Amino acid sequence: MNKWLKVGLILVPVILMSACGSTGAKKGAPVTGGATPPPADSARTSPLDSGSGAGITPLPQTGGMESQAGDPLNDPASPLAKRVIYFDYDSNNIRAEDRATIEAHAQYLAQRGNVKVTLEGHADERGSREYNIALGERRSNAVRDMMSLLGVSAAQVASVSYGEERPAVLGDDESAWRMNRRVEIVYAGQ
Repeated sequence: MNKWLKVGLILVPVILMSACGSTGAKKGAPVTGGATPPPADSARTSPLDSGSGAGITPLPQTGGMESQAGDPLNDPASPLAKRVIYFDYDSNNIRAEDRATIEAHAQYLAQRGNVKVTLEGHADERGSREYNIALGERRSNAVRDMMSLLGVSAAQVASVSYGEERPAVLGDDESAWRMNRRVEIVYAGQ
């Protein structure tokens, strides 16, 4: 089957699901600290937008896992050091600035069939618990689908949603919510 037809067949349901949303608000108290938030003015993008791939450093072609010292997962200068993908409010669309990160992780995984990851989907506290669990799942599935299109085996990737239950940042404002709308890429054994 044509590669572009496969891409279209996978992305059409993702786009249709991203159109579903809720704008209900709910108060809650996040419980942990976090990292640097994504920019406040990030634009929504469609999963069909093409990324240039600029800025991606090719990973060495290897058949197996490197030693811990030579593993790019442990190199803070590697594109694999970034393991959090942020999302806009009420969206599961992958932002243009996060595509290079997903592409780097997908390349790493595709080259190492024995390495597994869990994609942990999260949402901010606005909306019902049920809605946020579903939104976290849509987010983790969007990252999983992009990795799959880039050659990662389905057996290497597990998706889970925590909804609003594991916030990255305390707060009841946009800066905290922005940090909590995310998917974390968690490598087995890391």
